[in-house]
Amino acid sequence: MIDRIIIVGAGPVGLVTAMLLAEREIPVLVLEAEAAINDDLRASTFHPPTLDMLAPFGVTAQLIDQGLICPTWQIRMHPGGEHALFDLSVIADATDHPYRLQCEQAKLARIVADHLAGNELVELRFNAPVVDLRQSNDRVCVGIGPEGEALDGRFVIGADGAGSFVRQAIGLDFKGMTYPETTVLVSTTFPFQDHIAGLSNVNYCWSPEGNFSLLRLKDFWRCSLYYDPSLTFAEATAEGRVQAQLNEIVHNPNGFEIVDRRPYRVHQRIVDDFRCGRVQLVGDAAHVNSPSGGMGLNGGIHDAFNLTDKLAGVWRGGDHALLDQYTRQRRPVVASAILQQADRNRKRMTEKDPGARARSLQDMQRITADPALARDHLLKSSMIDGLRTAEKLL
Repeated sequence: MIDRIIIVGAGPVGLVTAMLLAEREIPVLVLEAEAAINDDLRASTFHPPTLDMLAPFGVTAQLIDQGLICPTWQIRMHPGGEHALFDLSVIADATDHPYRLQCEQAKLARIVADHLAGNELVELRFNAPVVDLRQSNDRVCVGIGPEGEALDGRFVIGADGAGSFVRQAIGLDFKGMTYPETTVLVSTTFPFQDHIAGLSNVNYCWSPEGNFSLLRLKDFWRCSLYYDPSLTFAEATAEGRVQAQLNEIVHNPNGFEIVDRRPYRVHQRIVDDFRCGRVQLVGDAAHVNSPSGGMGLNGGIHDAFNLTDKLAGVWRGGDHALLDQYTRQRRPVVASAILQQADRNRKRMTEKDPGARARSLQDMQRITADPALARDHLLKSSMIDGLRTAEKLL
């Protein structure tokens, strides 16, 4: 048996996991099905505690150089402009980074990959899809590629996303549901900040036609647009429809330059156990949620920090029961502080009744007007409370 841990998936969560293990002098093999790091414009929000966690490795400083600091975020009525503004400076005593950072997740993956380059403890293999997985009392063996080349190690970590082969191979049900609406994420260079007064860099908006979000990055804005579930992905992303939806936000007869567009369905799912024997799951392989609030990528990184602490102890002779604590600490927090909170965020923003919207906005404005309430809300929405809760679970 080769003495190492195998990580399946070279997305940001898998690579962060590899970095944390290598920092503890544990050999790692990372297997990625694709030919290179995925550059798709997916998650882009980094919350304060995630930045705190990554800072000692020099990663946060590089992310800040490539991203956009967002000290406030807001919920607003469009086009009227009434809003509730959340200022993250009120939690400055709880974090070294009292802001959200907007930066594409692919940049994190590349930063970490560069950090790992040349590290003799880390092997990163692309074009290596895992097609088989078997475990025994003392090892796990995976098969990769069309010929099923066999590779083994002490443990396997599934960081291979929502469609995780690893999760399916160990027979864990992905319990939950799929929301009815189709979401189209559109990135555009159009300067919304010059046309909508009082925008923050992160905005969740009600509109007469429904709702949308506007998240600013260094070079463009990301707009989440929602469509009738009866539309096909092709219909939802058609040029004319996307341009019409953007024109409902800001009238622009010259048309919007589209950098990227991608449709997706939103799921809310979680496994019962983040571990099965010598196999563990992190990130989307273990749980997926509505993107409202930007907690998915952050939650996966928090999984990685928690799990690697336990694995390091077991690697050096600790009881394997330590790995059960990983599930005991992370699953309740993911279920309540991430999935339920993301679901509440989604329900609030998909509300169509004008009276209910007005009451919801008033509630948010009442919170922002009270420093104690605002602090409590931001500790939760910034994921600090969830991490504190996890630490207390034995």
